[in-house]
Amino acid sequence: MAADKTDTLYAVPSSLSAKVVGSFAYLTVRDRLPTILTKVIDTIHRNKNIFFETYGEEGIQAEKQTIALLAKMRNELLTDKPVVPLTDSLQDTESWNRYLQRHQRLQGDQEFVSWFRSPWLYVECYMYRRIQEALWLNPPISDYDVFNEGKCQSFFESQQAVITLCTYLEGVKKNMKEPSKNHQFEHFNKLLLVSLWGNRCDLSISAGQENAQKTSPIDSLSSLQPFILVDDSSMVWSTLSSTQRPVQVTQCRVDIVLDNAGFELVTDLVLADFLVSSGLAREIRFHGKSIPWFVSDVTANDFQWTIRQTMAANNKWMSKSGVQWQRYLKEGVWSYQDHPFWTQPHEFCDMAADAPDLYTTLQGADLVLFKGDLNYRKLTGDRYWDHTVGFDTALRGFGPAPLCSLRTLKANVQVGLQPGQGEKLTLQDPDWMTSGKYAVIQFCSPKSGH
Repeated sequence: MAADKTDTLYAVPSSLSAKVVGSFAYLTVRDRLPTILTKVIDTIHRNKNIFFETYGEEGIQAEKQTIALLAKMRNELLTDKPVVPLTDSLQDTESWNRYLQRHQRLQGDQEFVSWFRSPWLYVECYMYRRIQEALWLNPPISDYDVFNEGKCQSFFESQQAVITLCTYLEGVKKNMKEPSKNHQFEHFNKLLLVSLWGNRCDLSISAGQENAQKTSPIDSLSSLQPFILVDDSSMVWSTLSSTQRPVQVTQCRVDIVLDNAGFELVTDLVLADFLVSSGLAREIRFHGKSIPWFVSDVTANDFQWTIRQTMAANNKWMSKSGVQWQRYLKEGVWSYQDHPFWTQPHEFCDMAADAPDLYTTLQGADLVLFKGDLNYRKLTGDRYWDHTVGFDTALRGFGPAPLCSLRTLKANVQVGLQPGQGEKLTLQDPDWMTSGKYAVIQFCSPKSGH
């Protein structure tokens, strides 16, 4: 193991992997991933009549061949077969295959790169990329989003919570005519927490089962406070408020690296709206996925669809919010972009080398908010870190701009805890790292090295 370049006290630990029988990674690869694949196969099969109506016999043929490829992959997974190179000709295919070769070299001759013997982060990302390969190899259904139904359902089932949130936002905006710093911080803090806890609505962790927000997101904040294990929200506020100038000259740009569609995306849009309307930020850049990913992750289509649905809602404040969001996009105050790097298996410490254009883009931000568990796993390399290792150490040199991870815990990696905190939690609640019950707001600035 190589020594960590950011902290010589710590060697870089090995990657979480399904080879540790009984671990969360093992249970995910053994149970959750095959369940997700089975649902994908079922979804494609259920829609065969639509494929036939749209494309005729060619659509039916594509449906059968896609299912055959997915069934083959499911069998490879269940029997721990070697991971095979991608065969499509998309822009990231070569990069994926180079990554596999890199792993094959690291493994040497003793072990092949297989589903259970390789890093969990890699094989989980690889499964979603292979789902896309199966579709892309079978036009005319190549653009079909197998996860779309679940994402739409999650949005509609969270309607009441969305209305509550948009109504709250409208009230905040009315009171901002003469904002005091204290009031501004209070509203910022609430909406940051709503965005944090919105991350619990994750369809990949529930293997696509219903996972919507039914209760008022504002009312539940105080009862959730004890479950935040690290709270660096005051540092996030300092970063934003220190760059604050009169609205017309403020240069503050906030980038939000999105996670789930549905209710969580609405919480991110509401937070972004507040940041702009309060003058804390001049520009928001949203970063999403270029292909359907981890069941419920946001794509460009989900992003636009959510804003259109919000505009079309028959609730006054909800539709008003949607209209405002559309205006922000039209005026260039908000923008959405994706990059192939977000749907690759790389740790973020590789970004400067493997996606220098994206790294340069993030360097232009005054603050980058990383939403959710997958982003946290990539920030920390999804490794067996000791819980007390600093967040900045686990980032291993990744620091394009001041950054904050807003994450509810759904995977067994967590750094930046106080001595004894992890052990105490394990005694109280053995599933604390994977249940989504606990959360962190972790900040790191490349300047301060917090």
